[in-house]
Amino acid sequence: MSSDTLYEHPLTEQVRVYLRLEYLLDQINQSSTLTDDGQWRVFFRSLFDLVEILEQVQVKGDLAKDLEKQRARLETWLDVPNVDTEQLKALLLESRQIQQALLQGSRLGQKLREDKFLSSIRQRFSIPGGTCSFDLPSLHHWLNLPLAHKQSNAEQWKQTLAPLDDALSFWLRLTRGSAGLQPCTVVNGFYQQDVEGANLLRIQVSTEYNAFPLVSGHKSRFAIRFMPFDESQPVPDMMALSLAVC
Repeated sequence: MSSDTLYEHPLTEQVRVYLRLEYLLDQINQSSTLTDDGQWRVFFRSLFDLVEILEQVQVKGDLAKDLEKQRARLETWLDVPNVDTEQLKALLLESRQIQQALLQGSRLGQKLREDKFLSSIRQRFSIPGGTCSFDLPSLHHWLNLPLAHKQSNAEQWKQTLAPLDDALSFWLRLTRGSAGLQPCTVVNGFYQQDVEGANLLRIQVSTEYNAFPLVSGHKSRFAIRFMPFDESQPVPDMMALSLAVC
């Protein structure tokens, strides 16, 4: 029985960073309960990967500007007939509040970098097998504390990322919702299209084709090449799928 798989590909470098941050935030949120063995590894590794990205990229300023641009596009709909102005005004207000919270906070990731416990164990997570109890006795001690204590710590660390999480979720939600999936036909495993000011490409394809997309391009043009997952089963001459350019 076949099912559909949804792929997303960024068409700008900023969106590439946003999607990586979203992925890491999801990992942090899902593993922060710390109720299953091994969740702590996912939690800390995702947390440290996210901090590293925030050290390399000035996300706060870029995201604040993108929220402002998105809000400007929303405001153009206020004078369009038959538009739900109440819902639109609610979105505009939410956008302003989220942007304000993002800008008012300290530098993203700063509190995590300054946390003594996190700083003491962070480097070891980049070493293969570096989190053994003899390498990190402080972590071993923390892991044996009561669950409620560990969950409280995890929640405090997560809360320092709340302005980023809220802003990123809002921007990506509206970006994804800016274009619906449309039917598309791919011939000989290849498709290309010229676009204008695109941020994100979404591709929904049936698993029965046993193929996956490789995407190249930028905000004004993209190309998709489908590759066979199993070389003994070539890509079909014709493929029907759904595509959204957001």
